[in-house]
Amino acid sequence: MRMIIHDLEQSDFQRLFSRPLNHTMVISPDATIRHCLGCFGCWIKTPGACVIRDGFGNMGEHLSKCSEVLVISQCCYGGFSPFVKNIFDRSISYVHPNFRNRNGEMHHKRRYKNTANLRVFFYGETITEGEETIARGLVAANALNLGWHAAEVSFSYDIAELEGRVG
Repeated sequence: MRMIIHDLEQSDFQRLFSRPLNHTMVISPDATIRHCLGCFGCWIKTPGACVIRDGFGNMGEHLSKCSEVLVISQCCYGGFSPFVKNIFDRSISYVHPNFRNRNGEMHHKRRYKNTANLRVFFYGETITEGEETIARGLVAANALNLGWHAAEVSFSYDIAELEGRVG
């Protein structure tokens, strides 16, 4: 399965993805998502699932079924937009609370065995070179912690530049 996580307006998303999206789960800002509380209930009380029940409580499980995760996000100071960041925060149940040493660094123990290719498309009119560097590092660190491959990170100044590249 493929997952698309995006913060686009519905009209922009439809312009980029005009064909049917078979075997694809789309996570978009058109539904209300509550913020992660940092309670670690997804590790202790309900292992693998967030204790908040707002339609985004099973993000970790959904990610476990993916072979590709495509993210389209406004670049905010070298990071993801608040919506996309919140999705990743709410997906912490994808990993265990325990740590393992991987490549000389501490990373969460994996809960699931799948490996996904992470493709990230940042957009914004004023992305600086420094923000690009920070964003590339963030995506690489996220992919490493999740046991995924950082397959692609790119930057566009206008959403229209993404046409034909993200599908």
